[in-house]
Amino acid sequence: MFLAGLSLACALNCVAAPAHTVAVAVSPRNSVSNVTLGDLRRIFSGEKRTWQDGTRIKLFSRAPGTTERTALLKLLGKSEMEYKQFWTAKVFQGDAETEPIVLPSNGMQREALTAYPGAIILVESADVKPGMRVLKVDGKLPDNETYPLHR
Repeated sequence: MFLAGLSLACALNCVAAPAHTVAVAVSPRNSVSNVTLGDLRRIFSGEKRTWQDGTRIKLFSRAPGTTERTALLKLLGKSEMEYKQFWTAKVFQGDAETEPIVLPSNGMQREALTAYPGAIILVESADVKPGMRVLKVDGKLPDNETYPLHR
């Protein structure tokens, strides 16, 4: 159920999130509760590599064509081809070990958040499950009409 996986704050505030709103989720062990849109871009472009407590950030994404991937591409201002070329170049130049790992299901996203304390994912708000802690983006949760990751 949608509400079961949200933090108490989001459970009270995210119920009316519009369709195709993408939430930013992290491990329940992550102490971060808010990120700026700029930090989110730096995280998903591989520029920001650690959380404030020093935990290494582990990027996960969904497959091309998913709502989450579309939101990621929009966030980074890239096409799918540009995104692939960007990460290929980062790996080739030694600026990244690998491109973000593609997870084909919401269940695998939840498992990744459980397994990696530094994990971060984009997930459709309606698909947030237990074990996924939703972050505020610029102080806003997905139900806010000015939330920056509405599709």
